[in-house]
Amino acid sequence: MAASPPSVAVVDYGAGNLRSVTKALERSGARAEVVADPEGLRAADAVVLPGAGAFADAARSLRDKGLADAIVESVQAGTPYLGLCLGLQLLFDESDEHGVTRGLGMLPGRVERFPEKAADGEVLRVPHIGWNAVRFCGEHPVLERLPDEECFYFVHSYRAIPAREGDTVGWTSYGGDFTSAVARGNVVAVQFHPEKSQSAGKKLLDAFVGWVASCA
Repeated sequence: MAASPPSVAVVDYGAGNLRSVTKALERSGARAEVVADPEGLRAADAVVLPGAGAFADAARSLRDKGLADAIVESVQAGTPYLGLCLGLQLLFDESDEHGVTRGLGMLPGRVERFPEKAADGEVLRVPHIGWNAVRFCGEHPVLERLPDEECFYFVHSYRAIPAREGDTVGWTSYGGDFTSAVARGNVVAVQFHPEKSQSAGKKLLDAFVGWVASCA
């Protein structure tokens, strides 16, 4: 008898792109469901925090709905977590978007806006929008299923600056290298949008769902 697909809770904190993320996860073999309550989140085999909107608004909504604590508790219990775009940034201690705002604090570091100019004086267009290469590094079960380098679709004005070098598992160049993927234990997160990245994004979600199935 075939194993049932892993259940994935796509966290609803009032932001957009939930449907596209859910459909993309289903195409990768997951039983994905949009979840807006802590108990539904805790019951899932994995948690996906999608990204759209501002850091401060998302952090406030997660806390007001009781979802912030539920996410942290699930991760501490060993549940696989995938953060997408803002879902990566929210892992960190704080962001300076619209004033300093506290994040989930699961990874040490902070989130800062791209500078107006690169170190060589090049003027940077912010937000960073479009396709760009990610160079994967480090070791993690999800990375083992991916090529060393792949192009993905980005839309963001802020970037994470991890306090621990080992948390970075992907680099992208835009006015210099920035962290575009992180991983530690059962936590994986990417700055790009796999649900908008066509076949490359499907590879990433296939790898995540396959890892979740192996953990269940």
